[in-house]
Amino acid sequence: MHYEGTIIRPPSEAMSIILQVTVGCSYNKCTFCGAFKDKPFRVKTEAEIDDDLRFAAQHCRCQNRVFLADGDALFLPKRRLSALFARIRSFLPWVKKISLYGNARSIRSKTAADLATLKDQGLDRIYMGLESGCDAVLERVRKGETAATMIKAARRVNDSGLFLSVTTILGLGGIELSEVHARQSAAVLNRMAPRQVAALTLMPLPNTLIGRQHQSGLFRLPDQLGILRELQTLVAGLELSRSMFHANHASNYLPIEGVLRKDKRKILTAIEFALAGQTPLVPDNMRAL
Repeated sequence: MHYEGTIIRPPSEAMSIILQVTVGCSYNKCTFCGAFKDKPFRVKTEAEIDDDLRFAAQHCRCQNRVFLADGDALFLPKRRLSALFARIRSFLPWVKKISLYGNARSIRSKTAADLATLKDQGLDRIYMGLESGCDAVLERVRKGETAATMIKAARRVNDSGLFLSVTTILGLGGIELSEVHARQSAAVLNRMAPRQVAALTLMPLPNTLIGRQHQSGLFRLPDQLGILRELQTLVAGLELSRSMFHANHASNYLPIEGVLRKDKRKILTAIEFALAGQTPLVPDNMRAL
């Protein structure tokens, strides 16, 4: 496979064929994300993609899922995505499901009918970054969205029947907005009604604005207990009857996961034990993005 730069994928796509169809991120202005700062955005040519599909056809016959990288493959027009899915079926007929990242802007560029058509052609899951349900935090980190615009995007995915996974980032509000960030993120997630909620923990990177603000003292990241309290507030506020919750990303201090309908109390108890010092946390030198 021919990859340009660092490839980012969700933890749940670890066993998928990673097919890079775009390079970088179509937006790439968020102050916290350093994944694509060194990669000008472009769409790979059909010839480049077909080369990788031929490689996968020969070497990836045990993997039945495809994840489309990089940061926002849903940026592609519906017509081109449909053609791409047809080529995936042709080269990899054993593949059952296709997943991708989609930012709220790209989701809203498609109708629910468009997304439903893509679902019929093999698209199974869209990973979307909410990051925060607090508009003040979203503005500070230059997300280019509001809670309302991301709720609209989420509902479009839900209307299409696709599986929606939404990510939020613990610590993104800093110490100043820590509590409101967690509380409003839970409230917005309830309105988005994703099938999966994933919580990551902010790790300020030196190639990002928020990393430089953290280094200079302009941005103060909550400590371990502050992050755990955010996690506690977030989970306590979630009222999602059919959603999974994951905080098992390598950036997190306390790896936890479960189905909210039946495991919410167990998750909260695990957080309470950690806050009381009864559960060891992942040391900083073992955390990663």
